Amino acid sequence: MGSIFRAEHGIPPLNPYLEKLQSYPFQKLSLLLEGAVPNASYSPITLYIGEPKHPTPEFIKNALIDSLTGLSTYPSTLGNESLRQAICDWAALRYQVKLNPDTQVLPVNGSREALFAFAQTVVDSSRRKDPIVVCPNPFYQIYEGAALLAGAQPYYLNSLAKNRFAAQLSDLPDSVWEKTQLIFTCSPGNPTGCVMDLKQWEALFKLSDRFGFVIASDECYSEIYFDEDHPPLGALEAARQLGREGFPRLVVFSSLSKRSNVPGMRSGFVAGDASIIKQYLLFRTYHGCAMSVPIQVASTSAWRDEKHVVDNRRLYREKFNIALSILKPVCDVDWPDAAFYLWLPTPIADTEFARRLYIEKNVSVLPGSFLGRSSAGINPGENRVRIALVSSVEECKESATRIAQFIQSL
Repeated sequence: MGSIFRAEHGIPPLNPYLEKLQSYPFQKLSLLLEGAVPNASYSPITLYIGEPKHPTPEFIKNALIDSLTGLSTYPSTLGNESLRQAICDWAALRYQVKLNPDTQVLPVNGSREALFAFAQTVVDSSRRKDPIVVCPNPFYQIYEGAALLAGAQPYYLNSLAKNRFAAQLSDLPDSVWEKTQLIFTCSPGNPTGCVMDLKQWEALFKLSDRFGFVIASDECYSEIYFDEDHPPLGALEAARQLGREGFPRLVVFSSLSKRSNVPGMRSGFVAGDASIIKQYLLFRTYHGCAMSVPIQVASTSAWRDEKHVVDNRRLYREKFNIALSILKPVCDVDWPDAAFYLWLPTPIADTEFARRLYIEKNVSVLPGSFLGRSSAGINPGENRVRIALVSSVEECKESATRIAQFIQSL
């Protein structure tokens, strides 16, 4: 919308990049289900949003309550030393990496806010007129919005079933990588659950070395996995194994939301390349996004405890075991590498599947096409739905039964 048109119609000047944003997937789902009347003989079951439903551990709540006096002080953007050290200790235990708590770690108010702000820090539209931010496809829509509002063009890298949902870096020509300033990765992936292996990380690091782009590794699902002896490989761990001292051009994003069932605390961290963290801290100082002291204290307690995380995974294993035993006989679905989603193929269009499932069985799922974009003539989310196994064991069993019955009726 041109400035003259705005002036003539009394419209204030706004960021023109806002007009490029798409509706969020949940808004699209609301429109899809508008006017649909669910079968009242069934109780409603909501599986479309990845919001953990397991109880928040009592010790985390107690740590929060016991530190409320901290509300009387302004928090530091850098965060308390005790929290940064707890994060470093956790990373050493989980990934066998040594982080400097003063230069390589920064607490953030959840990975969503941090991922968005990171693109604003990294993308330099003055360096070239057409910067690119590479995103997985399907993807967490924050990546796209962050790229667009930073003045960059999102470029989508398809994750397809024929490749076990691993992104094929070779699909992008050098002409794209030459313009790329930032790539978002998500491992374990949302919605596919795919985990990047060491070979894939090595290939991505080599491209980063060659073309100079920054890697933002979203690892908010890293602690939801099924084999206690084989946790998912993380980006920092991969860099360590490959001898990449100082994690050049790599920043990792992690969160307590899924790990510790505290999505309402909005607590996570970023870690990696000290030179990037330094500039990101500068941006955040102006951004006004320091974590409150009580949240920092509760977060410190959470990062220092693993028992509740092991218990959390046990519940997810139980739910996946039950759901897959019901669904596998009627459709081509299997265990993801990690995370708490089933990326279910649909025998009819994913949008029709979601609407009819809601009407006939009162179960809400998210159409996969809402999570993807058309790239190379393909929307890799089409004819799939994302199912978040976040409810109780009993509800997940009941929902899987209803979904299986619905598929059989088609």
